[in-house]
Amino acid sequence: MKTNAVRLLDTLGISYELRAYEVDPEDLRAGTVAEKIGLPVEQVWKTLVCRGDRAGVLMAVLAGNDELDLKALARATGDRKVDTVPLKEVQPLTGYVRGGVTAIGGKKEFLVIVDETIELHDVVSVSAGVRGLQILLAPADYVRVVKGKLASIARGM
Repeated sequence: MKTNAVRLLDTLGISYELRAYEVDPEDLRAGTVAEKIGLPVEQVWKTLVCRGDRAGVLMAVLAGNDELDLKALARATGDRKVDTVPLKEVQPLTGYVRGGVTAIGGKKEFLVIVDETIELHDVVSVSAGVRGLQILLAPADYVRVVKGKLASIARGM
């Protein structure tokens, strides 16, 4: 399946692998996705849509087994306060549904903050822009494509 994210990676000549999996709409957890695509959960990265009081809408990208540290994210963006956006706003803002949000090839470019631990892996998996399809690629390529800023924004769960 050719999603906008996949088309962008092709255009840029970036090497990746696609992995499809069966979606359970009642269980969109990263751990479940990891099991279905055969990767450890720390290599399956989630994208959370947030809003800062200064930076506006942004995306925070972190490992599936981590929790977002909103105070650390605010420090990384120069905001006083950051919160995740309500679920009902995710699709209108990004064009993606919950479980399919990606920072690659969205309808609008947002500030992207990526947890710095991404550099610990040879390969990470991110949503391809639809539920049921993951892109596996090198972390450096991912950060470059999304024009991400690395920061410590996660805490282990």
